[in-house]
This record gives sequence, C-alpha cells and structure tokens, in this order.
Amino acid sequence: MKQEVISYLFFGVLTTLVNFISYIVLTDIFAFHYTAATVIAWIAAVLFAYITNKIYVFKTKGNILKELGAFVFFRILSLGLDLGLMILLVSVLHINDLYSKVIVNIIVVILNYLISKFMIFQKKEPSNYGGLHE
Repeated sequence: MKQEVISYLFFGVLTTLVNFISYIVLTDIFAFHYTAATVIAWIAAVLFAYITNKIYVFKTKGNILKELGAFVFFRILSLGLDLGLMILLVSVLHINDLYSKVIVNIIVVILNYLISKFMIFQKKEPSNYGGLHE
C-alpha cells in the first residue's frame, strides 16, 4: 500500500507536469484560450496517467478495455471538475490562471487517486474455492 501511494504520487507529479507543460505551451506559445488549453492538456495527461497507473502503480492484469473505459469515464468527470473550477477561479474570482491551475490540480489528483484505487484498478483476490477444500 505504501509503495503504491508513493508510486501514484511520483507518477501523479509526472502527469501534472505533462498537464502543466502542455497547458503553458498551448497558452504562452500558441496563444490558445485557457479553456481549450485545459482540455488539450487534460487529454495528454490522461493518456500518460492511464499507462503509468496500469503498468507501474496498480500493476493490474484486468480487462484493458474495461479499465480504460472506466478510467476515461472518471477522467471525463474530473475534466468537468477541472474546467469548472478553472472557470470559477479565473473568470469569476479573477485569480491568476497559473495559481488556479495549481489549486485545481491538487484537488483533481486526490480525487483521481481515490477513484483509481477503489473503482478502476481493483486487484482480484485469489479464490479459495478452486475445487479443493481444506
């Protein structure tokens, strides 16, 4: 469990870097609107996160399509949260977009771990009922 949390945090930091770097490149270099940049950065981060979560964090051998479908579904929900909070903080509360991005990412990372741990990457417990009884 401890190693799993450390791995999740490590890859979460890398995923956040993918998100931030993509966001900054899109807004500062290509002059994308912050909402479009948030969506595109999210897509890049989700693809990175799925691969690293499956292989390195939760190390599951479950049905890839089922896990990927659930992962994308819950990440779409977190995108809605991400985008909604960015709009609230930037457009409504007039907080700097980069400060807002930090606040929002902290919230999203915590929520995504809990969902991944308990709803997506569930390891199957070996059954004691394989035909042999003690």
